[in-house]
Amino acid sequence: MKKVLIAVGVVVILIIGALVALPALIPAERIQSEIVAGVKSATGRDLSIQGKLSVSAFPSLSVQVGNVALANPPGFTTKDLIRLGAVDVRLKLMPLLGGKVEVDSFVLVDPVIVLETDRQGKGNWVFDSPTAPAPAAAKPADKPADKAASAASTGGLNDIRLGDVRITNGKLIQIDGKTGAKQEVSDINLQVALKSLTDPLSAKGSLVWNAKKIELALGVTSLKALMDGQSSALEVSVASEPVKLGLKGNAKGGAAPGVDGTLELTVPSIRNLAAWAGSPITMAGNGLGPLSINGKLAAGPGQVAFTQAAIAIDAIKAKGDVTVNTSGAKPAIKGRLDVDMLDLNPYLPPEGAPSKGGDGKAAAGSGGAPPAKAQQGWSDDPIDASGLKAADVDFALTCGGILVKKIKVGKSAVKLALHNGKLAADLTELALYQGSGKGRVALDGSQPGVGLDASFQLKGLQAEPFLADAADTDRLSGTGNFDVTVAGQGKTQRQIVSSLNGKGALAFLNGAIKGINLAAMARNVTSAFTGGAKSTEKTDFAELGGTFTIVKGILTNNDLALKSPLLRVEGKGTVDLPQRSVNYRVDPKVVASLEGQGGGNAAGIVVPILVSGPWDNLSYRPDLEALLKQNVQNVGKAVEGLIPGVGGGKSSGSAPTDGLNPMKLFGR
Repeated sequence: MKKVLIAVGVVVILIIGALVALPALIPAERIQSEIVAGVKSATGRDLSIQGKLSVSAFPSLSVQVGNVALANPPGFTTKDLIRLGAVDVRLKLMPLLGGKVEVDSFVLVDPVIVLETDRQGKGNWVFDSPTAPAPAAAKPADKPADKAASAASTGGLNDIRLGDVRITNGKLIQIDGKTGAKQEVSDINLQVALKSLTDPLSAKGSLVWNAKKIELALGVTSLKALMDGQSSALEVSVASEPVKLGLKGNAKGGAAPGVDGTLELTVPSIRNLAAWAGSPITMAGNGLGPLSINGKLAAGPGQVAFTQAAIAIDAIKAKGDVTVNTSGAKPAIKGRLDVDMLDLNPYLPPEGAPSKGGDGKAAAGSGGAPPAKAQQGWSDDPIDASGLKAADVDFALTCGGILVKKIKVGKSAVKLALHNGKLAADLTELALYQGSGKGRVALDGSQPGVGLDASFQLKGLQAEPFLADAADTDRLSGTGNFDVTVAGQGKTQRQIVSSLNGKGALAFLNGAIKGINLAAMARNVTSAFTGGAKSTEKTDFAELGGTFTIVKGILTNNDLALKSPLLRVEGKGTVDLPQRSVNYRVDPKVVASLEGQGGGNAAGIVVPILVSGPWDNLSYRPDLEALLKQNVQNVGKAVEGLIPGVGGGKSSGSAPTDGLNPMKLFGR
């Protein structure tokens, strides 16, 4: 036994002596040439080692070398893919023989990595494959015992201990060979600490991108648990001046890796963040300031869910959930968002701001031609509906209220469904100026072009406050009810508008048209159309409404009716939507009766009014030719019926002074 122990001792001494002497027996130049040749054979790239190479095997397996570079192939603007100022790698030998890795030192000093694509889009990180050997005969499928043995062989690593593991003053550069765009991350510093696989792993570092320092931190409670396919506590943080991101939860390893936990994102200014990222926001308005998001994140293979989310953008507060499934042919998104109050004014141009491409000067009254864009009307540019095929979406949005300029919308709810290029937006709830409504808009992008199918119903709208806020006018008052259905299809805006078909009805009750007195127009044609509209004039009505149809973009109305005690108005005509023009005729009639909208004889004086022209510059004029063709006797009787003492009322014994003068009908 004693002799055996002596023999073993001698062998161990010889092995140790060989390890100590091996680096001395093999020149460093030969080791260097072998490394260079091996890299060339494996990658097809040249490896240069310009600094001193130091190799030792005992008491640690160690390599120290300076100024190492891996070259790029021809066709790139930079010489090297990787350049290292210095490398220091030291592994303890004896633990390695027992299946443990103890790293005394792994230090990279001044590493520079340049990721570049050439003009054809090929990256310099793509290596040409070496000549492949002839394929070996197919092996039969592994037996369970073989799989177990394979698993055991991969599990030979018992533990890892990391000593001085760090990167100092690194740099990462990305170059786009097609555009010449260049991005650079500098001052990369990273330090990793791990006493053992069962002890916590910590990594801390920093880098500089676009002149802003970013602090990074990672903590894992048990790396061994992750390697065994189990879960471990996880904490990640990214902090810089423009953005802060933190995740605290758990990570899972194995065949189905994933992460879940609480995610917090804080952005002091969305605009500053976008500018720092190289995509400045040019949208008008002063919104897009602070942003904060927090909620529960659960990410795994093929699916990411963000639930119990609380979102704040400027003064907008919202809560919701969203799930994105990427396991199918295209992403499937499901979620909801509940917004307290959606104030859009901070994201709109200020009042009076010039439109994009304009100089801010008003065209009206200048005598010049309208802008070319206004003359062109609808666009003939092809509509790109490919975005409707990018994902499947089921989303619900509710708002406690919406503010757009002065327009105040009450509680509203919309459901969005997008499947196979077909989008349906159902407005299930709408509160608008004491009115309520619902509607639906469907877009079909599954075929070339876009199909449009829309319907909308609204009841109880108070027209005067709505128009005052929406258009800064109070020309119409009353309670409005609307019902509209329209459909069309085309590859451009003009084609869609030209194909529109539909129908609708509108009605206003107990209101007035301000700024115009149709009864006065009927009584005195000349002054009515030459004196201009007066703010004190108005036409009261008990009912105003009608129905319309749309056929191939032409809206036709034949039953416009306004009813009031002393006036009836009938109208009919067309609106050419493709040409954006109006051709309409209004027949106001002074009624020889005071019995209101529902009674009496409605026959009276009729002075037709023609409304025509482009809808952004309508003209109004009397149809004198039609007026002169009327039966003068009927006109006279109608006038007499309105004059006290003649037929329309009791005489006071004196000549009438305030009745309707028949001669004023023609402006005399």
